[in-house]
Amino acid sequence: MWQLMDLLYGHKKERVAPADALPGRDRCPYPLAREHLVLGTDMLGPDAPVDPRPWPAGSEEIILAGGCFWGIERIAWQVPGVHTTSSGYAGGFTPHPTYEEVFSARTGHTEAVRVIYSGGERTLRRLLTQFWEQHDPTTANRQGNDVGTEYRSAVYWTTPAQGEVVRDSAQRYQQALDEAGRGTISTELLPLAEAGDGVYYTAEAEQQQFLARNPAGYCNHGFNGVACSL
Repeated sequence: MWQLMDLLYGHKKERVAPADALPGRDRCPYPLAREHLVLGTDMLGPDAPVDPRPWPAGSEEIILAGGCFWGIERIAWQVPGVHTTSSGYAGGFTPHPTYEEVFSARTGHTEAVRVIYSGGERTLRRLLTQFWEQHDPTTANRQGNDVGTEYRSAVYWTTPAQGEVVRDSAQRYQQALDEAGRGTISTELLPLAEAGDGVYYTAEAEQQQFLARNPAGYCNHGFNGVACSL
């Protein structure tokens, strides 16, 4: 089976070079949803093209990627302390990409989820516990049957303090994987500012809270068999 997958999608397993990425555009080409279907909160905050609003005082932002963003977003919005989530694109080189462009693996982006949360390190460690345990961080550029650099695992932080927690959690989870006889974490760990063009782009309205609107929709996320206290 994997030989067939490599034949069909092998070209998508090498990240496109910045010079070869699609050119993109100078503004978002599609309407953006603003209200979170599950949490009832504002998904756009200061990024809204009309009436931008700051995130609540004390909030922090982090970007998580681990395969199809539908499943990662559902995992994140259920964590206590999370204010809002949205599906989008990060870590690439094409300004304001579309879903189809990201899927082509010619933008350098990965399907990602922006999480706005409060509660500091306690909430972040809860998020990271769910993140590590609910996908396979050892499969580079693939998550289940989803193959390509757009499905790579990544954590992009926005503050140095977050970076310290993320790296510590990765080390702890790698120890758990080693004890379980599993592989090596391939997750990309970077400040958002150093990931591609350093920008998170909110995805199309139909991608937001997809599994809340389609409870039986496609999702390959679930407990990967290795638990760890972070």
